[in-house]
Amino acid sequence: MSGIVEEVRLGIVVAEFNYDVTRIMLEKAISHARFLGAKVTAVFKVPGTYDLPYGASVLAEKDYVDGVVALGAVIEGETEHDEVVAHQAARKLLDIGEKAGKPVTLGVIGPGATRLQAMERAEEYARRAVEAAVKLVRRMRAAAEAEYAGETLVFG
Repeated sequence: MSGIVEEVRLGIVVAEFNYDVTRIMLEKAISHARFLGAKVTAVFKVPGTYDLPYGASVLAEKDYVDGVVALGAVIEGETEHDEVVAHQAARKLLDIGEKAGKPVTLGVIGPGATRLQAMERAEEYARRAVEAAVKLVRRMRAAAEAEYAGETLVFG
């Protein structure tokens, strides 16, 4: 391995629905990326959490994006709509990352969260999603460069 640490370039896709929550998430994600030595090269806004896969798909295909962070907040309603939205978005985001060969991390609050719970969790969920993306990019790079020499390889 070269020992040179390449900069991690992140794309962030963020839902505009519940923007009082997701705006905080976006701000925290950008600042935490900077703290970790990563650079946010693109922010793609989509109407809602269900739409996150569209933006993630676009960003995952870009050469200037090494990993994608998906941010959204699904607030509990009187029906099970929030569960459908959150579960389907999460499933599709994982598929997009796998297809692109790049991490697409989940920073989605819900389902089942109240607005107050979402506000309380906004910074933590954003921070965790950014941290996961940075770790995965770095570990995937290390795995790609590693050569087996008889000893167990550990990435992380």
